[in-house]
Amino acid sequence: MKEQQFKERWSELHGGADTEGVVGGWLSFSYQAARVCVALRITPNLLTFLGLGTAIAMGLSEYAAIALLLLVISLFFDGIDGSVAILRGTESKWGELLDSLADRISEAFWLYMGWRLGIPAWVVITMWTIASTQEYARARLASLGHREIGVVTPTERPVRAIFMAFALIFYIFDIPGTVQLSYAFLALLTFSFLKVMKVASLKLR
Repeated sequence: MKEQQFKERWSELHGGADTEGVVGGWLSFSYQAARVCVALRITPNLLTFLGLGTAIAMGLSEYAAIALLLLVISLFFDGIDGSVAILRGTESKWGELLDSLADRISEAFWLYMGWRLGIPAWVVITMWTIASTQEYARARLASLGHREIGVVTPTERPVRAIFMAFALIFYIFDIPGTVQLSYAFLALLTFSFLKVMKVASLKLR
């Protein structure tokens, strides 16, 4: 499969999402990495479990610098499992389910690390609840026949990972403001959730 065909298939599977700009750059990198995985006969589900395993290790790590490295590795595995499935022609509902479950568990361990860094427990619990409910709403929309993304919010999964990376960097370099940053991000998560629910309401009327 050529790179352009890969991008077109990815866009189709993601409700016609744009494949230009930053997204296009990531997809080009993901395409090349996925080709290596295909050549090595690494399956998408194995990558999903590797991403989950490194996320769990990140959450349990005793060292913030190692946790930051594990976060990056986890995101790499999580980002290319779907690309490998496309190149192998093995996209499946089972794979989508595994990926979604792994994402929710991974984010729980991200936020567990956030709590260990000093973010209040009620903040991390609320963050995980809002993000998970938002993704559940999207999944329910899909199950009801609405495959379109509908709206791209300011706090999609990569942005949630960036927040966690900043929390780790603040801790590593002893920069104050982690709790204040978490409050601001919680507000942004709430705004994103409301945007998704508004789209859902309009589609289901």
